[in-house]
Formats: sequence, C-alpha cells, structure tokens
Amino acid sequence: MTAFLRLGDAGAERPVLLADDRFYDLGPLTGDVDAAFLTDGGLATARLALADGRLTELAGAADLRVGPPVARPGAVICIGQNYAAHAAESGSAPPDHPIVFFKHPNTVVGPFDPVLRPPGARTLDWEAELGVVIGTAAWQVEEADALQHVAGYLVGNDVSERTWQRAESGGQWSKGKTAPTFCPLGPWLVPADEVDPTALHIWSRVSGDPRQDSSTADMVFSVAALIADLSHYLRLEPGDVLLTGTPEGVAMSGNFPYLVDGDVVEIGIDGLGVQRSTITPG
Repeated sequence: MTAFLRLGDAGAERPVLLADDRFYDLGPLTGDVDAAFLTDGGLATARLALADGRLTELAGAADLRVGPPVARPGAVICIGQNYAAHAAESGSAPPDHPIVFFKHPNTVVGPFDPVLRPPGARTLDWEAELGVVIGTAAWQVEEADALQHVAGYLVGNDVSERTWQRAESGGQWSKGKTAPTFCPLGPWLVPADEVDPTALHIWSRVSGDPRQDSSTADMVFSVAALIADLSHYLRLEPGDVLLTGTPEGVAMSGNFPYLVDGDVVEIGIDGLGVQRSTITPG
C-alpha cells in the first residue's frame, strides 16, 4: 500500500509519501498535496518517482504532527442518512435522493488534533465516515464513469452539535456541522486504485468503548452514485472532499451519551488508517 500524508505544524505541513512503513519527502515534486497536485496527476507521478528511486526518506518523520491529508479543500460536501440503520435511529426512512449539506472548509483538521467543544455545546456527537477526494472535475457525469474522478479515499469524522443541527437549524443542518475542528480527516489519502469503496469495514470507539461497526456495503447510495448525482447539481472540483454518510451507533440514537471534555474518539476504516481526537474545551 502507498498513502499520501502531510506532516508538520498546522499551516506549515510538508507532503510525504508513505510506502512499506517508510516516509518519503515529496518536496522535490510538489509544495503540497492540494488541488493543483491532484489535477496534474500528482499521485501517479509520485508513485512512479518512488519506483524509480528518485525519492529520499524524510528523517524524523515519525515525530512530526500529522495534518489533514489534503490541503485547503475548496468544499467539504456531506451526505446525510446514507446508511439505512442510521436513518432509522434518526427517526427517518432511507432517503429517495441523497441528502446534501456542507461543512465550512475551515472545519478541517488533522487526524490527531483536538476537537474543540464550542462554548454552549452540550450535545456533541461523532460520525465515522468514508471520505472521497476528487481528483478531476466532475460535472454532469454518469454513474458508470464517476469513479474515474476520484483521487483517493480517507477517514473522516463529521463532528456534529445536535441541538444546533436540529432544534436551532432553521430547517437545515449546517449550523451544527461547521464549528472549527469539526472535520478531522486522515491520517492518509490512499489512491483510488488501491481501494474498493464498496465493502470497507468502518467503526468508531469513544474512550475505548465500541460505538459504530458497519460496512460501506450498507450505504444507500454508493460512492459512484453520489458523485453522479451531485455532479448534476454542482461541479465537483479537484481537492473537494465528499463525506459519504455515517452508519448507526451515534449518540443521537439515545443509546450512548454525548461527548464530554476528555473523551477520545477513535475512527477507523480498513486500509485507510485510524484517527484519534480528544474532546477539548474550545
């Protein structure tokens, strides 16, 4: 497996390729893992450079902070109730069409950064999600061609403040989704040709206790179906992140307590790594 990540202090991350547990510096190829890099076929170029022996290992990489795998996404597009069991625990039937909402791009943080609980937030929830990173622009595409526009996949957490999302929403969800740090991503971006998004084990734990345990096979709308549907309403751009919905097992179900300061949220997807966030007063 190869994977792309960004290491270093927030705002000063450097691009890195992970292969066989070794970290390779991508600085000679690109300044960052961003839209321009993806548009230019950077993932394939980097893997070719590795195969040709043109990349050098990054000393001290294991000691550096892990940032979000993609820099400055233009949009974070989210899908609601895309697992039938989660729709049921939310009190709804599975949707006939994808439910779409947005998170502000400034919600994105690294996979081990703290999640800041905003003042007044009392119903903070987790949502383990498969994230899709767009590699080439998608506009009016068909489902059969949709996956050609995917650069890779990553782990995401659609952190949600449920009171803001539901009781104070004004009829939409984004109020409860867009506080700073409400979108941990990573640790890695794994290239699309190394991932089958149709049958990935996805899970979450809170302070060591199991919460979600499901598979992307249970999605109501597949990744390809989501991209095709969205592309008929908006143009997906390179570097955009699509969060594809969460399975059952969130606090909003009433089966688990909401998050409190000090809780540690772990989210993992087979082959894409594990993220770990501590809830911290904001």
